[in-house]
Amino acid sequence: MTNPFDLTGKVAIVTGANTGIGQAIAVALAAAGADVACVGRTAADDTVAQIRALGRRAEIVSADLSTIEPVQRVVDETVAKLGGLDILINNAGIIRRADAVDFTEADWDAVIDTNLKSVFFLCQATGRHMIAQGSGKIVNIASMLTFQGGIRVPSYTASKSGIGGLTKLLANEWAGKGINVNAIAPGYIATNNTAALQADEVRNASIVDRIPAGKWGDASDLGGAAVFLSSAAANYVQGHILAVDGGWLAR
Repeated sequence: MTNPFDLTGKVAIVTGANTGIGQAIAVALAAAGADVACVGRTAADDTVAQIRALGRRAEIVSADLSTIEPVQRVVDETVAKLGGLDILINNAGIIRRADAVDFTEADWDAVIDTNLKSVFFLCQATGRHMIAQGSGKIVNIASMLTFQGGIRVPSYTASKSGIGGLTKLLANEWAGKGINVNAIAPGYIATNNTAALQADEVRNASIVDRIPAGKWGDASDLGGAAVFLSSAAANYVQGHILAVDGGWLAR
């Protein structure tokens, strides 16, 4: 039987690929056979080295996704450098923390622009390419805060709630055109985005106590979910938000 998880011959864009979840997903896709364009403000040199060590092609595409200015170029450059585009992983994101009564417009706009606005317009540019070729996989990175409110992160919660709705909207529009649009909702994963929580002894303890697995997740825990949703194994999965959370939402 053909391996339905095999990504050989596929080309993927992974945003925010230089570290953490983005790096782990990029390497996992490469291990499954994909070539990867590593997109972000910071050059993903280490990620590219890991991918090439697996025998796959990798290219750096420099782009600051705090605005939509580079969106079409990201698609065009990926196609030019790697010969196609079959998978988009929208991982790049930022977070700002403050009590709701103190939250600034600048922090609101920065997070929404990066985490939601640029995600939509990159989906749009990628979607045009994928619709023309009749196939493609888009995986957005959601959050536990797609389902819950959280505290002290109003713009992040709003952006990730928006990602959930956007994923379903695009699935509704594009499923009949050969495009699968889904999302992964990471639980509490030990990355630089969650460093403040890990450093807060009281908050960290309350988080771990709530997780049935009894520990923070590792970025590598997201790799299998990304490969699945990017592969033929997920051809009939549409508009789904897959939680990889150690059981957080089950409790």
